[in-house]
Amino acid sequence: MAMTAHHKIERRKSRQIKVGRVAVGGDAPISVQTMTNTDTENVEATVAQIEAARSAGVDIVRVSVPTLAAARAFQQIKQRVGDMPLVADIHFNYKCGIAAAEAGADCLRINPGNIGSEAKVAEVIACARHHGIPIRIGVNAGSLEADLQEKYGEPNADALVESALRHVEILQRHNFNDFKVSLKASEIFLTVAAYRKLATLIDQPLHLGITEAGGLRSGAVKSSIGLGMLLADGIGDTIRISLAADPIEEVKVGWDILKSLHLRSRGINLVACPSCSRQNFDVVKVVAELERRFEDIADPLDLAVIGCVVNGPGESREAHIGVAGGYPNSVYIDGTIQQKVHNDQLVDRLDALVREKIAARKQAQTT
Repeated sequence: MAMTAHHKIERRKSRQIKVGRVAVGGDAPISVQTMTNTDTENVEATVAQIEAARSAGVDIVRVSVPTLAAARAFQQIKQRVGDMPLVADIHFNYKCGIAAAEAGADCLRINPGNIGSEAKVAEVIACARHHGIPIRIGVNAGSLEADLQEKYGEPNADALVESALRHVEILQRHNFNDFKVSLKASEIFLTVAAYRKLATLIDQPLHLGITEAGGLRSGAVKSSIGLGMLLADGIGDTIRISLAADPIEEVKVGWDILKSLHLRSRGINLVACPSCSRQNFDVVKVVAELERRFEDIADPLDLAVIGCVVNGPGESREAHIGVAGGYPNSVYIDGTIQQKVHNDQLVDRLDALVREKIAARKQAQTT
């Protein structure tokens, strides 16, 4: 049984680019990115983190390449992670960008504000064209060009957009259109206003993020609000949640945002009540244990875990599988009560039912 019909977001029309095997823009699904926080020169640690992000569902991973030694390590990392699209993050030294492209980068991220002269940017463009890879222009409120800081007095939406357009113009002067743009600030309204303005001025894909959003909880909240406002407007083709936390958490929050807006589906969509004194089982504990168990599942499925009979039956009927608290608890499958289960068996039974349903679905698809 399907969930009730929901609002469909009309996405902004953007041209499509390819970051390795992942399409960004056009009608491609909105991709989830993260950035490694290991020392790039530590190949083992960086590869391990990329593989953990892959398991969590990441589409694209960005790796910082601050030195030529890091570019050499990047080459080994790229060989080890196979088809995972890697973006090389380049800042002050344009030569690192060229070295990263030679080393197999799938995209170069440059912050033109700190790359320097147009001649250097031109060399990076020529290199990207030669290797057939796109560029991401990353404009950041924290590193705006000095003349723009002076002109506007402080970072504002117009300053961010003017900075971006300056670099868009350079790329277009060199006849290079395979790029995406990000305009990041740590202030939500500033970021949202800048993206909304730029979205009407260019047709390239937009990479969304609230920069330096904060720790796991506050950063997830700020990112969800800022990105939620833009995504609901149909703006955004790829997202990165910037958290002072494990990059795997960035991937999980990114997926949660896309799932909540019905823009993508992956893994178990767990509908759960906040729990109260009416509950017949410890909802918080059951949900935490189920989330832990379901981390390996990528197939989408709606599971409702409701502690009592007030909202339990309604929510459980709408989900693929649901449980409503009672004495014993009622388990719904595809809208009807199929089983009764006691508290001590609840987690194991729900775990088994979810896996059986996914297996049966796969079986049906192959026959």
